[in-house]
Parts: sequence; C-alpha cells; structure tokens
Amino acid sequence: MSETQSSPGSGPGSRDAAWRRKVLGGGEEPDPRFTLANERTFLSWIRTSLALLAGGVAVEALTQDLFEPTVRTLLSVLLLVLGVALSAGAFWRWLKVERSLRRQSALPLPLIAPLLGAGVAVISALLIWAMLA
Repeated sequence: MSETQSSPGSGPGSRDAAWRRKVLGGGEEPDPRFTLANERTFLSWIRTSLALLAGGVAVEALTQDLFEPTVRTLLSVLLLVLGVALSAGAFWRWLKVERSLRRQSALPLPLIAPLLGAGVAVISALLIWAMLA
C-alpha cells in the first residue's frame, strides 16, 4: 500500500510513514510483487543461516566420538559465526534491495553469497582434513 493511500495507521502523516521514510530512504512504493520477492529472498537467507546454526550445535553435541575436541569446537564455532554473519548480512541485503527498488536504481551486488561460499569452503576443507587425519 502506498504512503498516499489511506488506511488506519499508515497515512502520509502517520508514524509508520515517517519510520518508513527514515529507514527506507524515501522514494516511491515499489510494485508489491518485487517487495514480496525481496522478502522471500531474505527468508531464504535466514533459513540457510538457521541451518548453519543448527549444524554448529549438532557438531558440538553429536560428534564427540568422531572429532578431537579442538577440531569439534573449531567446526562448531565456524558454523555458528557463519550463521550469525549470514543472518545479519541477509537483513542488510534486504534493506539495500528495498531502498534500490524504491529509488528505481540498480540492485546492489549480493556480498553475502561470496561470504557463504567462502565460509562453506573453509568448513568443508576443515572437515576433509579432520576426516583424513
């Protein structure tokens, strides 16, 4: 719903509209389909971060017989840190894309994709090394 349409609590003079301008940087309300697609992408990143967090907890809780304590702790911490970084990055990505949509400007590069790729590569290399050692 655009800021100029009237609905309870979302008119141009409401707190919601002021907050929206402040956080989203003004601009025009984009097509709802694009906003909803942006939200779905955000939720996909969050789902991935939750999987990494669950993996970190599972490695620490379930692999006592498989890995040395130092390796197990390192793997758990890497998974947990990557999950936290990914969830924070997902929010900033959602915000940047929403602002770009409102300004009708180019979408920002997805910086969390290389972060996830590099993080998973490091964790996979560590897992391979631990399994072979």
